[in-house]
Order: sequence, then C-alpha cells, then structure tokens
Amino acid sequence: MRPVHYISVSGGKDSTAMALLALERAEIYKYDLRFVFADTGNEHPETLKYLDYLEQKLGIQILRLKADFSARFKRKRHIIGTKWRREGVPEWKINQAMGEMYPTHIPFLDLALIKGRFPSRRAQFCTEELKAMIINDVFLKELGAGRPRIYSWQGIRAEESRKRAADPIIAEYDTKIITYRPIKNWSVADGFNMHRKHDVKPNPLYTQGMRRVGCMPCVNCSKKELRAIGVRFPDVIARIADWEKMVARASKYGAASFFHNPKNGNKNTPDIHAAVAWAKTDYGGQQYDLLRESETPTSACSSAYGLCDGG
Repeated sequence: MRPVHYISVSGGKDSTAMALLALERAEIYKYDLRFVFADTGNEHPETLKYLDYLEQKLGIQILRLKADFSARFKRKRHIIGTKWRREGVPEWKINQAMGEMYPTHIPFLDLALIKGRFPSRRAQFCTEELKAMIINDVFLKELGAGRPRIYSWQGIRAEESRKRAADPIIAEYDTKIITYRPIKNWSVADGFNMHRKHDVKPNPLYTQGMRRVGCMPCVNCSKKELRAIGVRFPDVIARIADWEKMVARASKYGAASFFHNPKNGNKNTPDIHAAVAWAKTDYGGQQYDLLRESETPTSACSSAYGLCDGG
C-alpha cells in the first residue's frame, strides 16, 4: 500500500489554496489524496455550502467528521453528582448543571458544556479537541489497515502568528505520521493567486468583512470582524447568546461568556451582545460610531483582502 496524503480543508482561503497545490502535485507525483473536514458545529452555513462547491468544482470528495462527546457527558454527570457535592456546591446549582449534561451533537457547544466554559485565545482547546483529535483517529485507522505512512497537510502560514512561524514545515511523529505545512511561507496574496490560477472562487464570507471563516465567530476574531458579524449576521449573535445561557447553567461558577476576559477570572463577564456593542464603538471603546454604522449596508461588499476591488 502507498502512503496516503490527507489534506485538511476548512473552507478558508489557506486550506483551499493548499488543496489546489496538493491536486497540482498529485498530477505529477501520483499522490493518493484524501480531503477531510472537521465540522465544529460553529461554522456559518455559507462555509458548508462552499465545501459543496469545492467538491463539485474540483471533482473531489471531502470526508466530513464530527466529534462525539456522549461518553464524556456521562463522566461529567458523575463528577457533578459526586465531586461537586463534596465541594459544597448548592443542590440547585447541581440540578441546573445536570439538566444541561446531555449531548446536543453540536461539537463546539457540547465541549463548552462539558468544560463549563468556552475556549479562548489563551485556552484554545477547540482546535485540538474538535479537529486534530478526530482527524488523528482516522490516521490511526489507516495505519491499522496497513498504510505505511500518513502525510497530514496543514494550511497554516507563518504570517498568522509567532507560534505558527515557529512550526516546522515538516514534522515527523513515530516515522508513521508526517505533518506537512507546504504554504507556511506563502503570503495572503499567494493564496488568492492560487485560487485565480484554478478559477476557484474564494469563500463568499471574505467579501462580507470576514478575515476567518473556519468558525463564526472565532474566539480570535478582531473587533472589526465582530462588528461585521453583528451587522450582517444577527442570527449568529442570537445563537451564541443562547449558547452562553446554556453553558452558564452548566458552569460551576454560573457565568460563561463567549469572549472570555482572563482578568475577570470566574466572575460575570460581558455577554456576546455587550461584546458586539463594544465592537461598534470608535477606537477606545467609548463612543458608538453612528456614521460608520449607517454607511455599511448589509448587502455591500467588504473585504479585508481587497477582493471587492478585484484584487
């Protein structure tokens, strides 16, 4: 059996560019390619539709995976019923948390319910538990079926963060699973040029003010991006508000904000509506920008990457 190359696809610009690069190289080197998507349940519907578009446009099949936390809910119910009681947590709080300890089968929400909090920039457990772990399970099955080696392609770029800049282009684990980051040194423009080369449209969310499309919202989204989400996609904000209430009931501390403020510890922190209201203020967060709000119709093209200008 030949080695197999797994291409992680998120529906974003970088992973799409990497998928196109993989297809180019497969023509030359006859790679055995697989395309895989880990569904967190926090994606915008446009991203899921975009994956359908990629399948049709490129003639590929994308394996779609979802984390299942059913067993962990059972363990968490046991912890709430035993450890919480020993710690003196009020019975009403135990009963309230128990009421939320059943799978919704929305991986992002289920993980937050179990942990009693949302991921954050400092504790970004979402990527590891909602994506990396379930994809790694697929790799182990491939190896168990006789594959000599797995190449795991990751569409990350050095420009994104210091951490990603420090990641090697090739990393080998137990000589069986090789992580490959082929576009690490690419620019944003390089990625969009790859789209144009293959006549592949970028995810339409990039023309609606989004810088990231893997999750909506991402715990790392900027003030400007959060404002765009609040203006264009109020249904997304309403969904997060509902999730905050559920996770707060599941939390020992009774508070759970999507945008966690580490300075507040476990105290009440502003909810998603307060975060969006702040995102609509001027620099400094004190004054609401009525002019900018009125000048941004939801149908207007808005891109952080110059896509509205044909760039």
